[in-house]
Amino acid sequence: MRTLRQAARTVVVDPEGAVFLVRSDNVEVGVHWMPPGGGLDPGETPSAAARRELREETGWTDIPVDALLCTWEHDFTWHGTPVRQSEHIYLSRGPHREPLGDLRAAHQLDGILGWRWWTPQELADSAAEPLWPPTLPQLLAPVRTAWADGRPGVAPVDLGYLPNVPRRR
Repeated sequence: MRTLRQAARTVVVDPEGAVFLVRSDNVEVGVHWMPPGGGLDPGETPSAAARRELREETGWTDIPVDALLCTWEHDFTWHGTPVRQSEHIYLSRGPHREPLGDLRAAHQLDGILGWRWWTPQELADSAAEPLWPPTLPQLLAPVRTAWADGRPGVAPVDLGYLPNVPRRR
């Protein structure tokens, strides 16, 4: 039996189209890349959680959480508890920069091993380690096109349930 957990994340895209992701390790899934984010606090909305989590994991306080990019569900083990996580993933534009401040404690608590900016091509070619959500490159392609054409973005997508690939033993 899995516990239901709500979470929110923010995909930050720089002016050149690169995407900021954190690298995490999970006992069940293994090493993977994902947008900054995490679980909702009691009474918190997904967009408020996305802003809070972005601040906690990057130190950035000046990046607005813009449009909803997608929702999806997946299973993994969080701090020893098997969960079915329902995520809201938001999209934001921001400058290409490093995280601010001393984030070691927050990263250690969340199992974050590091971070980096991914160019669109690197993201499309990523196969070495899984992405959360796994369809992130396909989700971002029409957004970049819309932005290049001066449009604000695209309608959010509900990905439904997508299984994670278990850690290789």
